[in-house]
This record gives sequence, structure tokens and C-alpha cells, in this order.
Amino acid sequence: MNTIAIGKSGSFRAGEIIRQFSIVVVFFLIVAFFSFASPYFMSWPNWLNLVRQSSINGILAIGVTFVILTKGIDLSVGSVMAIAGMIAASLVTETNEHIVLIGILAGLAVGAGLGLVNGVLVAAIKVPPFVVTLGMLSVARGLTLIFSQGSPIPNLSDAYKWIGSGQVMYIPVPIIILFLVFIIGWVVLNYTTFGRYVYAVGGNEKAARTSGISTKIIVGATYVISGLLAGLAGLVLTARTTAALPQAGIGYELDAIAAVVIGGTSLAGGRGSLLGTLIGALIIGTINNGMDLMGVSSYYQQVLKGTIIVVAVIADQIRK
Repeated sequence: MNTIAIGKSGSFRAGEIIRQFSIVVVFFLIVAFFSFASPYFMSWPNWLNLVRQSSINGILAIGVTFVILTKGIDLSVGSVMAIAGMIAASLVTETNEHIVLIGILAGLAVGAGLGLVNGVLVAAIKVPPFVVTLGMLSVARGLTLIFSQGSPIPNLSDAYKWIGSGQVMYIPVPIIILFLVFIIGWVVLNYTTFGRYVYAVGGNEKAARTSGISTKIIVGATYVISGLLAGLAGLVLTARTTAALPQAGIGYELDAIAAVVIGGTSLAGGRGSLLGTLIGALIIGTINNGMDLMGVSSYYQQVLKGTIIVVAVIADQIRK
């Protein structure tokens, strides 16, 4: 019996290594293709811009990874980031520059609060995650339009815009934020009891409950994390565009889910990693950037990303 268990464990680890290696190979193949397709692709300014653009999706995708690991889904992150950015922007205009910290905290609180609503409905009331987060997608978007009256909020303070356009030792701040979020998330998932419980709940919720894990709290907490990071992504996006736009975040949930699935996290829960998600976000960003340089219409980019998601899910089913 022990030999079988060890064999399965070793096979699982080998499978994870092969999966991560495969994702890296795919990434470099995509990079090689666009390197030949456009002479500007491999330039340092373009790569800096590519990673900066990918940072917002990466932050969102890290939060979504926590949810999907518990066999859930969060379709609301794009709308949540919009309302969080709008609330924050209303408090950090040039006339209110002295309360930048309050604006940032308000945006994060809005994101976490809406994530908590999702978590309570999914974990405590047992409403299907797809239904809950689809509803929140509409509710948060409506709140954004109501709060802004359909108009952008411009004239943000320089201190706030630094979040999206500033640099530290020539490294853009959004990239630094993504790196910090990744490190914290990676440590939580791999070296804390909460992280082990997330994998356990996603792998077999009934068994996790039987072993004494409070599955409702674990599942609910993942939606709070997703909402919090959506709020953070909203702050970065608003600071980058130097204005809070009512239509901000539309379609971002597709990119975030695509990054998670491409990165090898199973929609069936219990299997995946943040490193894979990070590579998945870079793949999505590379495709967007490369196709923009080639002059490919954004319509075709949407088709390609949707196809990639389907192919990734099919590949996951084949692996299982």
C-alpha cells in the first residue's frame, strides 16, 4: 500500500514538473514566432511595456487561481476592479491629494467587500459560483455606472498616478507590485496551513470537511482574496490610465481565467500553481503585444484567446 502511495505521489510530482516545463516551452515558442514576425518585438522598451501591461492581468489571475483551486470560478473580477478603481479615484483627485492613502485603502476595501459577498453566497448559502459571480459582474458594473454617472474621473494626483507609471531603480511600479503579490501568494499556498487547506478543499471537499477543515471559511476566503486583488488591479489600472473609466475592466475576467487555465490550474480544483499562472499571464500578454505589433485586429485576438482557453481545458481533461 505504501509503495502504491509513493508511486502515485512521485507520478503526480513528475506530472507537475512536465506540465510546468511544457508551459515554458510554449512561451518561448511564442516569443520566437513574434521575434521573426516583428523587428520591434525583442526590443527592451517593448518588453518593459509588455510586462507592465501583463502585470494587471497577473494580479487578477493570482486571485482567480485561489478560487479555481477550490473548484470555483470568479467572473466578476473585471467589474470589481472597475468599481474599486472608481471609488479610489474619487478620493485622490488633485484637490484631495492629501488623502491618497485613504483612497487606496477604500479601493482595496471595496474589492475585498464584494469578494466577501461572493464568498458568503457561494460557501454559506451554496449558490453555484458561476451564478453568483456572473450576477456580481453585472451588479458591480452597474454600481460603477451609477457612481460615475457614466463619466470618467480625471485629474488624479501625481502621488496616486505613481502606482501605475512610477519606477523604482528603472523598474516600473506595476511590475514590482505583481512580483510582491506573487511572492506573498506563493508563500501562502506552499508554506501555510491555509494554502494546504485550499488544495485539500479543491481536491476533495467532502474528505476535507470530514478531516475537520472548515471548508466554508476556506472557500469564502478565496473569494475575498480574489476581490482584494481585483481591487488592487483596479488601482494600478486607474493610475496607469490617469483616469477612472466606467468601462474599465471589461473582458479582463476572460484574460485572467485564460492565464490560470493556460498555467495548468485545473478547473476541477485541487491542482495548479501560481508560477504556472504567472507564465500564463505572460503568454497572454505576449500574444496581445505581438499581435498588436503585427497589426492584427483585436477581434481576432478575442477569438484566439477563447480558443486557447478551450484547448487548455481539453488538454487538462486528457491529462486526467
